[in-house]
Amino acid sequence: MGVFNFDDETTSIVAPAILHKALVTDADTLTPKVIDAIKSIEIVEGNGGAGTIKKVTFVEDGETKHVLHKIELADAANLAYNYSIVGGAGLPDTIEKISFEAKLSAGPNGGSIAKLSVKYFTKGDAAPSEEQLKKDKAKGDGLFKALEGYILANPDYK
Repeated sequence: MGVFNFDDETTSIVAPAILHKALVTDADTLTPKVIDAIKSIEIVEGNGGAGTIKKVTFVEDGETKHVLHKIELADAANLAYNYSIVGGAGLPDTIEKISFEAKLSAGPNGGSIAKLSVKYFTKGDAAPSEEQLKKDKAKGDGLFKALEGYILANPDYK
């Protein structure tokens, strides 16, 4: 098995606690509202904390697929959230799992700095393709910007 690490950082004008609420606490209901391709997010096992398994159903290339997210850390006090995509029809055959470690902190002018570490655990010697990495990054960036946009368009969201 290979492990491929990628780190990313972005900023937002939204305060960290509010951004965390949208990205983590309210994500199951907000994400399907702001991203047309996401049809539903439902808990299939657990209570929302570490160990919880969520099923994310989406449409890709005209086909309905799903992935399973396993929450590894949900730390609202430290604005940290770690999870892995551990299965489902949306996980490429060459990937065993993809793990995400996200942390928000205070940024300039009351905004946020979001740090994300992504680890691809591959089967055998397979490496994620450059195309797959770009596609996955675009999805993550799109989710972040869509939820940030929702907050900005709804000033009463807190």
